[in-house]
Amino acid sequence: MTDTSAHPGAASGPIPDKPSLDGLEDRWDRVWSDQQVYAFDPDTTREQVFSVDTPPPTASGSLHIGHVFGYSQADMIVRYQRMRGKNVFYPLGWDDNGLPTERRVQNYYGVRCDPSLPYDPEFTPPQEGGDNRSAKPANQLPISRRNFIELCETLTEIDEKSFEEVFRTLGVSVDWNHSYQTINAASRATSQRAFLENLAAGQAYQSEAPTMWDVTYRTAVAQAEQVDQERDGAYHHIGFSRTDGTGEKVFIETTRPELLPACVALVAHPDDERYQGLLGTTVTSPLFDVEVPVLAHPLAQADKGAGIAMICTFGDATDVIWWRDLQLPTRSVIGRDGRFLPDAPWITTEAGRAHYAELVGLTVFSAQKRVVELVTASGDLVGEPRRITHPVKFYENGDKPLEYVTSRQWYLTNGGRDTSEGGLRDALIARGREITWHPAYMESRYRNWVEGLSGDWLISRQRFFGVPFPLWYAVDAHGETDHDTVLTPNLARLPIDPTIDAPEGYDESQRNQPGGFVADPDVLDTWATSSLTPQLAGGWNEDPELFAKVYPMDLRPQGHDIIRTWLFATIVRSHLQQDSLPWTNTSINGWILDPDRKKMSKSKGNVVTPIGLLRQHGSDGVRYWAGRARQGVDTAFDEGQMKIGRRLAIKILNASKFALGFGTAPADPAGLLAADPTAVTEAVDRSLLASLATVVEAATAAYEEMDYARALEVTEPFFWAFCDDYIELVKDRAHGQVGEAGAASARAALAITLDVLLRLFAPVVVFATEEVWSWWREGSVHTQPWPDAAPLREAAAGTPAELLSTLSDLVVAVRRIKSDAKVSQKTPILRATLSLPAARAELAEAGRSDLTALGRIEALTIVGGAEDGISVTDVELGEPPVKQPRH
Repeated sequence: MTDTSAHPGAASGPIPDKPSLDGLEDRWDRVWSDQQVYAFDPDTTREQVFSVDTPPPTASGSLHIGHVFGYSQADMIVRYQRMRGKNVFYPLGWDDNGLPTERRVQNYYGVRCDPSLPYDPEFTPPQEGGDNRSAKPANQLPISRRNFIELCETLTEIDEKSFEEVFRTLGVSVDWNHSYQTINAASRATSQRAFLENLAAGQAYQSEAPTMWDVTYRTAVAQAEQVDQERDGAYHHIGFSRTDGTGEKVFIETTRPELLPACVALVAHPDDERYQGLLGTTVTSPLFDVEVPVLAHPLAQADKGAGIAMICTFGDATDVIWWRDLQLPTRSVIGRDGRFLPDAPWITTEAGRAHYAELVGLTVFSAQKRVVELVTASGDLVGEPRRITHPVKFYENGDKPLEYVTSRQWYLTNGGRDTSEGGLRDALIARGREITWHPAYMESRYRNWVEGLSGDWLISRQRFFGVPFPLWYAVDAHGETDHDTVLTPNLARLPIDPTIDAPEGYDESQRNQPGGFVADPDVLDTWATSSLTPQLAGGWNEDPELFAKVYPMDLRPQGHDIIRTWLFATIVRSHLQQDSLPWTNTSINGWILDPDRKKMSKSKGNVVTPIGLLRQHGSDGVRYWAGRARQGVDTAFDEGQMKIGRRLAIKILNASKFALGFGTAPADPAGLLAADPTAVTEAVDRSLLASLATVVEAATAAYEEMDYARALEVTEPFFWAFCDDYIELVKDRAHGQVGEAGAASARAALAITLDVLLRLFAPVVVFATEEVWSWWREGSVHTQPWPDAAPLREAAAGTPAELLSTLSDLVVAVRRIKSDAKVSQKTPILRATLSLPAARAELAEAGRSDLTALGRIEALTIVGGAEDGISVTDVELGEPPVKQPRH
């Protein structure tokens, strides 16, 4: 055994007698942290830097296997760039604010936020840990906003520590000196500054308009956060009465009969001949006796339902378009809690008001049931409802359909309304074309999303744990809020909380008083902060010098499901703030699918938490599974691949120990390789290096395209052939049994190949490669230069790679002789004849001595001229070796 000391700072020492993966993660994480192996060097130029806009995971609950999958793939790309000599800026943030954190705090501590309550500095939560009972609002203790936020901050800090442990165990090479949060003071100041600059530039505006609303969480929901779910419904054939004295009825079909009291018009297509005589007249609504006009609009579908529809404020997005285009009144009946409002002043008849009174306070579901009962009793419903399934809008984290609620909200321009030629939408589509996408086809998903936008980005949320809007509004002498008089702070004051801080020129005594001010109660959408991750991580607001060195960033890795949210939103912000792209490349990972080919997600309850897998299969095994998956491709959760990865990592340890046990190789005076290439004189050894050069070229080309999977795909088969064939072929020679020159050649080839293989595997198999490197090389493998094919080609001296592959095929043939004969591989072959094509026979001659040594062949005849394949004839086996008794 070679007694080679480890590099300074490593804990491993000499080559162990029994190499093991156990404990490598903890040991090497400590070494990397102590030696700051992955730290960014600020003394740099932008050209030297490779910077990464890393996804900040939501610090709520626990990580799942999808995180491990995506972050491992990104880390492979980053580690390659570091080995290419780049000064890597690789921060990791925590996405603290937002609804998931609030929900976790509510359940964990058994509390809920009530902004009307005063702050209690001595508050202690009623519980810690949560249970089924604490998940119900009725069982949650109401507390002040400030107390609630403090609990959010406490719990996210706990979650972040556990998240960091997983990432460290996984071997993600982030620079922990540059971690950040989306809710700390620096992030609040950055987000508030960006918003105020948007406001000053006319890119942010407020509007009172119909807004998609989640009635459970009582917050507005942006278009990007909405998902379609197939729901059961029914078309109801309901008649409106004409007001022209004919007594005739006009029948519509609707899936929302409960919105009859909110009806403001009927609408038909202007070219629909059935309703030409009706356009411009009026009808009265059933039950509620409200007179509404019959109007024309091209969005009305003649072939859908009855061909004429009722417009309600608001049932869906088309209602909003009709309401806006036809300048119709607003008649809201559903409140922010999802229940029917107490008054509908446009209903004036006694019978109509009596019917509406039956709906007040009901949920949408209950109101629909009651309206159907009423129109059935009145005879306005004709026939049985026609059952259907149809897509209904939900908040991505919600469990009830979204409703339209009229409210005052803040918006940011994102091209949804600016569809003019050369306008913002076109500019953002052009930005998408400027990015290099990995894989390339993902660009179309981005473009399709931008082209399908129907409105600007709604950025205000009616939540608590988030970045507050840094705004106040003037209150007039009558105590009415003047939303048109917006009070903003000086940028030097940021971050501010308008519910605690007073605007310039006012003091706290004027809060909510006539002639004073009132705070904007809302917070920024969590994506409005997360969309600034390049600015947050890069220090745009507080460290302009650092920002200039890392921005625009080089890479954004992320999942394909958030192209429409995080990726698009980040492009919008960088386009508006810096008039540039936020990064030049994006690498898109796929979803993890369960055995039923369904996406793994917390909401579906089918996720797998990673820490157990990392302990069972080793981090290198789990990373291998991630590295085998193509970019952008949804991948099945497969522990079988993790087991293969673990076997690979163990083989790297054991094969390296074996290879290093043959003796010391001569040093390379030029320092380009792990051993002197001039010592490689044997054809088989040179062929090995020629083959290795081809692998290096292919792996390098793959990594240059950020295709880690292809790089692993070409490296792994070579490694197994190196272990199973080459080492076996040359081990007698490497031990010096055929002369010193032959031994020196084999040892040099082994050292060079092992060195290169460790570096090729290092981005994926991070712990095993570092462990082996420490046995015989200085420094960390992860800061070594990436292998170069040129010195390998030179050392190969023109020897073809096919020589080694031919010998590998012959090794298989020789082994088959003995396995077919059911004798030990140590059994000698007294004589044999190998027939193979002439070109390959010539190559086989060059490796004759190694082949005969491996096969224990006393007399070998190699015959060229076979048309195809390899045949073995004239075989005579010797006596199998006698097994020695164990003592």
